[in-house]
Amino acid sequence: MSERTGTVPRRAPAPDADGRRAGAPAPGTGRAAGGRPAATRTAPVRAARGAGRVPAGRRPAASPAVARALRPEPARPVEPASRGRVLTLVVLFALLFVLFAGRLVYVQVIRGPEIAAQAQAERMSTQQVLGARGEITDADGVVLATSVERYTISVNQRRVAQYKARGSDGLDGAAGVAARLAPLLGVNPAELGGRLVGDRGYVVVQKNVLPEVARDIRALRIDGVNVDKVADRVYPKGAVGGNMLGFVNSSGTGLQGLELTLDERLQGEAGEERYERGRGGQPIPGGVSEGTPARQGDSVRLTIKSDLQWKAQSALDAQVAATGATGGAIVVMRPNGEVLALADSGSIDPNDPGEAGAGALSPAVTQVFEPGSTSKVVTMAGALELGLVTPTEQFRVADRWQTPHGETIKDSHDHPVQQLTATGIFAESSNVGTILIGERMSKEQRYQYMSAFGFGQQTGIELPGESAGLLRTPDRWQGRDEYAVLFGQAVSVNALQAASVFATIANDGVRAQPHLIAGWTSPEGEFEPQTPAEGTRVVSSQTAAAVLSMLESTVVDGTGSSGAIPGYRVGGKTGTAQKFNPSGYTSSFIGVAPVDDPQVVTAVILHDPKTSIYGGTVAAPVFSTVTQYALQQLGVPPSGAPATLHPTTW
Repeated sequence: MSERTGTVPRRAPAPDADGRRAGAPAPGTGRAAGGRPAATRTAPVRAARGAGRVPAGRRPAASPAVARALRPEPARPVEPASRGRVLTLVVLFALLFVLFAGRLVYVQVIRGPEIAAQAQAERMSTQQVLGARGEITDADGVVLATSVERYTISVNQRRVAQYKARGSDGLDGAAGVAARLAPLLGVNPAELGGRLVGDRGYVVVQKNVLPEVARDIRALRIDGVNVDKVADRVYPKGAVGGNMLGFVNSSGTGLQGLELTLDERLQGEAGEERYERGRGGQPIPGGVSEGTPARQGDSVRLTIKSDLQWKAQSALDAQVAATGATGGAIVVMRPNGEVLALADSGSIDPNDPGEAGAGALSPAVTQVFEPGSTSKVVTMAGALELGLVTPTEQFRVADRWQTPHGETIKDSHDHPVQQLTATGIFAESSNVGTILIGERMSKEQRYQYMSAFGFGQQTGIELPGESAGLLRTPDRWQGRDEYAVLFGQAVSVNALQAASVFATIANDGVRAQPHLIAGWTSPEGEFEPQTPAEGTRVVSSQTAAAVLSMLESTVVDGTGSSGAIPGYRVGGKTGTAQKFNPSGYTSSFIGVAPVDDPQVVTAVILHDPKTSIYGGTVAAPVFSTVTQYALQQLGVPPSGAPATLHPTTW
């Protein structure tokens, strides 16, 4: 026990086998031998307590063991090899960073625009935009031919084979595509599926598809199914004027008729549309869209009156059927050359031309025939112009006449010698009487007037395949040709040439070029009238007036009485010409109305009629019907005072 405190002093622990006191930390562990942490800071305090309280202001000194435990261990030095590895990694990471950063700068800054342009170019799709073909209208603006928006559906068979159905119950491949397209196209799915199978890159499935159907097909977004816009040509009047209009091929190029001859100007100029497309080929909304706009072709206005054209075709087809003729033609024109109707029997419908080939469709300008007595107008006009005869000159006319070569020329029927004036010879259509007048002209003069009236040369009508007819020069005439040409044999013309002769007489003796074009309208709507070719004077006004009067006598007192039109003064000439290869007859009637103010010239031609061979019987009534309709359509008032005609007999 301490004397000062009265307590028993604690016994210090006995040292262990290593010489350490019990409770002292094991060297380097900071823990007591028993595993508990050593009381490094409290041990000196406790020792001080046993020895007495430490004076204030002094810290007790730590024991060597405690000092060692509290002393921090010195840092181990970094080995040189470790420092090198770290430096290598740092440099490596820095190089990679610089490399990636440089590549990024190269791709986005240096080559960025070029790469973007390449990517855009790969996404771009180019599609040709067709320029609409110009319209064809009649003289009053009625549309005869126009283009409408249609579509062609085609497929890539290889891509169709990869089609995957979007629904659980759908079919894959060609069968699935067929199942989706067939209802829209109105076809059998099985048949359509058979056309979709194969290895071809382009197969047309259906043409002339309506826009609303095309939109529905495009909305399906089936890879490998193409919807291409095309311009389809339609003819609202059907067969009316089909012989003149012609038609186009599947590419929209004129193949026949006016569509062929006017193709260059009717054709539009194609444009181009470029756009960014998605994976399915559809345009990307907001993507690049550019191109060159297409230009529509010019539209042409014809001189044709569509209602009159219909009337002429209807009357012609009816008479061909009624007479058993093999065919025929009707030409209605103004004296100044404007063709108002050009009808051929059995005209095609351009909407469905069938087996019609390329080239010409109108026999009215391609088929030639001997004009017969209608060409006696040329003989009479030439003799009058040369002063070789007068309308009232008197002749004794037999029913037959013998050439110097011993050949006999006869009239159409037997008759005794007739006392006829030149007008009477013309009105009765006497071949013998015509020779008596025509032989006063030399061969060269006969040829000269036939050529001046347009025989042996094209009229210049804007139709393909026009025939020039046949007019041999006098040095090539054989046998009785020099006499036969005076009454329309040994020479051949087409229907338009024959009508043009009468138009020349009605036009005061001036031959105007027959034409179908009134003018052109640009896509901007500006109309440009067609400038007609300058006419050629063939005979004087006095001669033309005399021939007109003689033509009127033919209708009033002669063979053309069936061509009369109530209320109008009409002049005309009948024609009957024999054909030899093949054998048969061409029957015709060509006339002018009204004679006192000529407005219309109409030619009616029938080939090989069976009920009668005479033009006055089978052709003149059709002339009357069609010409009367034309006068009404044109608003031509009836004639005024009756005619004062020359005597036909003496």
